[in-house]
Amino acid sequence: MSDSTNPGAAPVTTRARILAVAAELVAKSPDGDVSTRAVCEAAGVGAPALYRHFGDKEGLLSAVVDHGWERYLAAKRERHPGTDPVQDLRDGWDGHTEFALRNPNLYRLMHSPAMRTPPAAALEAHRILTGDLRRAAEQGKLRLAPELAAQMIMSANVGVCLMLVSRPATFTDETLSRRVRDAVHVSVFTPDATAPEPRTAGSGTSAVPATATRLGAQLRQDPSPAFTPAEATLLTEWLDRLSNTG
Repeated sequence: MSDSTNPGAAPVTTRARILAVAAELVAKSPDGDVSTRAVCEAAGVGAPALYRHFGDKEGLLSAVVDHGWERYLAAKRERHPGTDPVQDLRDGWDGHTEFALRNPNLYRLMHSPAMRTPPAAALEAHRILTGDLRRAAEQGKLRLAPELAAQMIMSANVGVCLMLVSRPATFTDETLSRRVRDAVHVSVFTPDATAPEPRTAGSGTSAVPATATRLGAQLRQDPSPAFTPAEATLLTEWLDRLSNTG
């Protein structure tokens, strides 16, 4: 069965319409969950049609997850690897994080423990990551076996993204993903492969964050009577900002 509102367009199957509606409702849902009744109403189909194509709600959500992984992989499949696999891996991490932030409900569903069997696309994403790491190993830039490095990078990237989309009120630092990325890469790649990214003129020296961190800790432990509580709070905030500029 198929239908189309545009005679010149390719027919849209009932299954595709149900899947598109379910994905949209998941994206808009406050808690990322949807009911089969809501999906049927929005898609203009009866429950028997949904169950015929997807089996049950779990089957429908599994299809939404597969759809999400296909969207995630689209950009990775189209990319052309550069000469520096380490930079490709930095870009891959950042792209992963951007996808999660743009699709928080879908991302949580894609990485839900309830999805016990990884979709084929998820395994493909892991193979792409491992392939980039093998290229890095061939250039002498990898400290570890590519398979172990892939597990470390993927688990750290997914962990950061889940915190960002699940607890946005707590994880507010916009630089968090980059900081974790760089920390993991330091343990995975050789020192010459993880040279710091270029700093802009006037961005300060590496000693400033450490000094600010030390002063902030001292101020919290032993507040100076020279400052009013409001002044101490403001100074602590400034020191925290300087601490986080490294």
